[in-house]
Amino acid sequence: MTTTVETGPAPGAARGDWEAAASLRAARLEARLGDPYDPANPHGLRALFAADDRRTPPRETEELLDETGLAAEFVPVEYGGRLTRADLLARTLRPVFRRDVALGFGHGITSLFAIGAVWAAGDEEQRRHLARLLLGGGRATILHHELAHANAILRHEFTARPAPGGGHLLAGRKDLIINAARADAHVVYARTDPARGSRSHSVFVLDPADAPPGTVRRLPRVTTSGMRGALFGGLEFEDRPVPADALVGGVGDGVALALRTFQVNRSVICGVVTAAADTVLHSAVRAATTGRSGPVARRWHKPLTGVFADLLACDAMATVALRALGLLPDRAHVFAAAVKYVVPDLLRENLEELAAVLGGRGYEHDSPEYGALDKLVRDLPVAGLGHAGTASCQSVIVPQLRTLAETSWFAEEEPPPELFRAGAELPPLDYRALGIAGGGDFMAASLLRSAARLAPARGVGGQIAVLAELAEGFVAELRALRETCRRLPRHGGRPPADPAVAVLGDRYSLVVAAAAVLGVWEGQDGTDPFLSDAPWAVLALSRIGARLGIPVPDLPEGCTQQVLDELIRRYRAGLGCDLDATVLAQ
Repeated sequence: MTTTVETGPAPGAARGDWEAAASLRAARLEARLGDPYDPANPHGLRALFAADDRRTPPRETEELLDETGLAAEFVPVEYGGRLTRADLLARTLRPVFRRDVALGFGHGITSLFAIGAVWAAGDEEQRRHLARLLLGGGRATILHHELAHANAILRHEFTARPAPGGGHLLAGRKDLIINAARADAHVVYARTDPARGSRSHSVFVLDPADAPPGTVRRLPRVTTSGMRGALFGGLEFEDRPVPADALVGGVGDGVALALRTFQVNRSVICGVVTAAADTVLHSAVRAATTGRSGPVARRWHKPLTGVFADLLACDAMATVALRALGLLPDRAHVFAAAVKYVVPDLLRENLEELAAVLGGRGYEHDSPEYGALDKLVRDLPVAGLGHAGTASCQSVIVPQLRTLAETSWFAEEEPPPELFRAGAELPPLDYRALGIAGGGDFMAASLLRSAARLAPARGVGGQIAVLAELAEGFVAELRALRETCRRLPRHGGRPPADPAVAVLGDRYSLVVAAAAVLGVWEGQDGTDPFLSDAPWAVLALSRIGARLGIPVPDLPEGCTQQVLDELIRRYRAGLGCDLDATVLAQ
């Protein structure tokens, strides 16, 4: 396969050049994909919906992505690719996800999820081999154990036992593996120790072409209710030889590698799927404004502005998590899980609200103007944003709560301001530096300092005063959580499996979500007057507070109208509903 890889930043390029280069690539890809609502566009929504109906990948669009060398986004600059920072990676992928989540996975980030373990612990030859493979137009897929994904569609397990003379023999099956039949590399998480525990699994990189006859059986394709254009199939191994040099890291490193790399996966997913929800919001605005000469009907003000505020909040959470992976790599693990816990829930609620605006039109799956709702409702659970993914995040968060309550909350210093500041120069993403748990809670510390800076405005009236009241409400919630979490079993013991404990993870995640919104609002430099003003943050925090059930002050006069005005302005100007106000193809 021949690809034309657009030039990324050189290995020695200044960090400030990384963002400009990524933004340019994202803009070029958006332009090449073209107007999604043009019925004649082969990469538009009508064509993508038709491919989904046929349950086939959109071939023409996949060829376009190959021509642009999309896979180079997953290869670090030092190995000839374009990967520098995680937040910039998400920015370059959003044009794809804005149109089709299944395409984004099937012809996109699945390769990143697969090779993350190699960037974290692979040897030099493994790294160079996979870099050559992806830069040459190949793709990789992940054959994961259930612990890391905790997704019902990824059941079953592989085992690898030592082979006479060295290496291992791989056995077992999985029925649902994305791109199982067309991947050029399989990254396998296999059980190498029958005992339960953190050393139970190991990671191997395999070339499908190297399997001796009779040791691998391809299982039939399985259709799914969502992501119908993605190619899910199964693999069954019967003593498939695995050479010694296929091992990534050491024997027993699999669980730790999954935990380290999946914080990248979680954060990237959240950073890109909001673009898909953005498309649905644009459809709802179109439905609410088409054929009207006057203002939007009052009954639609709340859902439209609420979803807009939520999408900005989701973008704030994901962006901060992605930046933290480079700036605070040893401390981002719990926050990344909290973001993945909150964002899917908000998006599901948002789609329900937008369904009320769109009505039956939202389920016209052949309509490029309105059909994005129907497809996204089906795609999100299959993409790992369902209840099983929530359970996976809970398994990361809950065991840390007592330690955080005892050692970090109300005691830690706030993080560097660059974490929240658009345009700040940040370190690159280094998978080798990613930590697992521990390291305190920089988001809780950020919340406390934001609330302290806003405190003088409490009680004086106006939008900033409401923002200050909301910030103090989240601090009070964190204080109550500290008292409760101190009574949990110590880390290392099994948390009680009851709803009361699960609720603590839920409440904590919403508190740090609020911290991200406040941090991003404080980090504005005035370049964007709307984001620098308080209404969007007030509305976003009010909705988070209502989900928590904490006291929420009444919205100040004009707050909803200001957010609605900005939403309508962006819709008419062809701008995205994200923090970047991305220019969309028209």
